[in-house]
Amino acid sequence: MEKILDNDYYDLIINNISIPVYGSENITMINFRHSLLHIQAAGSTPCLLGEYPYHNFPSLYTLNSTISIEKSGIGAVQRNPFLNLTGRGIIIGIIDTGIDYRHEAFLYNDNTTRILSIWDQTIQSGNPPAGFTFGTEYSRESINIALRSDDPLSIVPTTDPIGHGTSVASIIAGRENPENSFSGVVPEAELVVVKLKEPKPILKEIQFVPPDVICYQESDIMLGLRYLEEYAQKANRPLVICIALGSSQGGHDGTGALSNYLNYLARLTGIGISVSAGNEGNDRRHYFRSITEPPFYDNIELRIGENDPTFFMEIWPYAPGRISVDVSTPNRESTQPVSPTINSCRKFDFIFTGSTIWVNNFTFEEETGDQLVLLRFRNPLPGVWNIRVQSIDNEALSFHSWLPSGGIISNDTFFLNPNPDTTITAPGNAPSQLTVTAYNQFNDSILIESSRGYTRNGLVKPDIAAPGYQIPCALPGNLYGTMTGTGAAAAHTAGAIAMILEWAIPRGNYTSMTGNDVNRLLIRGAARDSSIIYPNNIWGYGRLDVNNLFRRLTNI
Repeated sequence: MEKILDNDYYDLIINNISIPVYGSENITMINFRHSLLHIQAAGSTPCLLGEYPYHNFPSLYTLNSTISIEKSGIGAVQRNPFLNLTGRGIIIGIIDTGIDYRHEAFLYNDNTTRILSIWDQTIQSGNPPAGFTFGTEYSRESINIALRSDDPLSIVPTTDPIGHGTSVASIIAGRENPENSFSGVVPEAELVVVKLKEPKPILKEIQFVPPDVICYQESDIMLGLRYLEEYAQKANRPLVICIALGSSQGGHDGTGALSNYLNYLARLTGIGISVSAGNEGNDRRHYFRSITEPPFYDNIELRIGENDPTFFMEIWPYAPGRISVDVSTPNRESTQPVSPTINSCRKFDFIFTGSTIWVNNFTFEEETGDQLVLLRFRNPLPGVWNIRVQSIDNEALSFHSWLPSGGIISNDTFFLNPNPDTTITAPGNAPSQLTVTAYNQFNDSILIESSRGYTRNGLVKPDIAAPGYQIPCALPGNLYGTMTGTGAAAAHTAGAIAMILEWAIPRGNYTSMTGNDVNRLLIRGAARDSSIIYPNNIWGYGRLDVNNLFRRLTNI
């Protein structure tokens, strides 16, 4: 079995300069900067996360929208009619839960497919893409053969049982269906789709994520990006990538491996990136304190619910302060203060509750250079836990703490004094990709669940707000429904990016346009309310307004 599929191996994200140390037989290349190191996991314990740097373990990403099978009755998402920009000549790249290629939304009028290629990472029975070692690639030709057969799935067996990827793809590029009040933003664009495999169980285990949680492995998303980039280069066509996934792991400052890769791609000619901001704004999963007067400590009150037998949380202090942590159960059993070290991992068994926690207090986390405290809980006693964060040097301190995103934990576990700001999920915290929040297009109010900026290092995010409430979409099985959340907003905005790239490159108006150029145009053309100061951490630079952008383009 390929090591990248073998649950006896961890997949660690490493810098390519380290490859000679480990040997190429244990390496899977990702891009110019990062590769995967496959290491044997036999006999590993939770404290393996400590022997290897935290940032080497791929983060886990969750879906950033919810879908409803009930037809909304609302009008179709409006397409900008300027120059009849419908996405012709543009490739839409989807990295998600897959796609229902049989859905009429992805067919031409002659019932042939508008999908150029599908890389299904979950199917190992066919041929993987060139340069990759797992999954199965299905070409446009094979999809068309399947569509003409009586049993398409016997020829091309890829499906999308969750429906999220199908919905995202349709919002961007679905064929118009007036009977269902539906149309994608750029219905003449063509698609390249990556269906993500599930994370390795061993990665979920070491990160204390329940086995039944739907999430995806950062390294698989990065390999999907490499696939899309290479496909677009061979086709010599512009590419728009939509990432409707997010993670609250990491420093929320754009330094993660996936964020860095997207940041690089967005600065290449002809590649646009739309990333969802996340839906963590009202889930009470972020805590922040800044303490400038003695005594220099703070008590985090964390309410743990009965439905979270395992989970993790992170604490990120700002330099120059250094902190210790002391974790107490609801009945006041305590770990006593745990001070920072280079790579130690300490296990604490609480006698009277049956609870166990592992504490990694890293003096510095290599990607950011900042201190990081990682807490992992097993069988925590339900109730209010107290986590004392104290300055070791008896000086002012500021810190953030985040719980996991999406369905990795239940809504019964939360901070009693949460802060809704600085909740943008990765990979939306890096500068060059467009980070999109969601608003209700019927009353122009922000969706309360939309994550808020800024980033931990003060970068303005989100960049822009787009419609994200009950957006009409396709669902597997030739059904239609609606999608709500920042993932839907990112999909809507990806369609707008495709329109701009079509105007710029296939139409010959500005053939060297990069994704970052598109972002700045969208920001400058955004609709802004005169009563609001921009940019801000809720709306970014304003609401998406493609018509206004093109009006401004004529005056550049």
